[in-house]
Amino acid sequence: MTSPEVAPEIVRFYSETADEAERLTSTADGRLEMVRTQELLRRHLPPSPARVLDVGGGPGAHAQWLVADGYQVHLVDPIPRHLEQAGTTGATTELGDARLLTADDGSCDVVLMLGPLYHLPERADRDRALAEARRVLKPGGLLAAAGINRYAPLFEHTAYAHLHQEPLRTGIDTILATQIHDGKKAFTSAYFHSGEQLRDEVAAAGFVASEVFGIEGPAWSLLAAAERNTGRSFRESSLFESALVAARMAEPYPELLAASSHLLAVGRRP
Repeated sequence: MTSPEVAPEIVRFYSETADEAERLTSTADGRLEMVRTQELLRRHLPPSPARVLDVGGGPGAHAQWLVADGYQVHLVDPIPRHLEQAGTTGATTELGDARLLTADDGSCDVVLMLGPLYHLPERADRDRALAEARRVLKPGGLLAAAGINRYAPLFEHTAYAHLHQEPLRTGIDTILATQIHDGKKAFTSAYFHSGEQLRDEVAAAGFVASEVFGIEGPAWSLLAAAERNTGRSFRESSLFESALVAARMAEPYPELLAASSHLLAVGRRP
């Protein structure tokens, strides 16, 4: 099978523009994403030392705490810069693509895909990545796959207080209508899911007991607005704690999925 090609704009973005190593620690909404992802994963993970394949694991933000928790983590990512950064986490690393994994059939207890699905705008590519995850999982193994919420750009750019600017508003209108960002400005090429779509894609790939959670909950954009518009850090604040509680309280209400910045789907290989 021919190795799939990673879009050049994605490679450029993560190699030259964005420092993914700082995204989950440098801002309050980034920290909220990290804390919530950790607690949702810990709720579903098998006991350590299970084997975790961290697909699209970037610089190893999640690999680091998983290794500390006693898991055997192998991280796969298409960006060489990320692999250099992940080398300090204690995980093994490999240059690779979510659509063509090198792991053996049924060799993993857990597959994490906390980035690949939203960098694959074509449904066929997302289906291929999910099929690979299913292939390498043991029966009963856990898939945890993240998506960016369809409405996240609307909330984000309102928080940044520049949605009233015509060129930006036009760009957000396009994302809302098509669920795709073309990667020509700011963020790289990406697909934006609804909760129902993410759940359906995971189920269509053959995973059972699929659930979707809102990671940051409905108040993450308040944190982003507070930091952007005051220049202060809110990573350790009563506002952060309230946003974290709001995310937990929102979980039983599927209609609030649309307010989260990121979505997390979990399912198991039958």
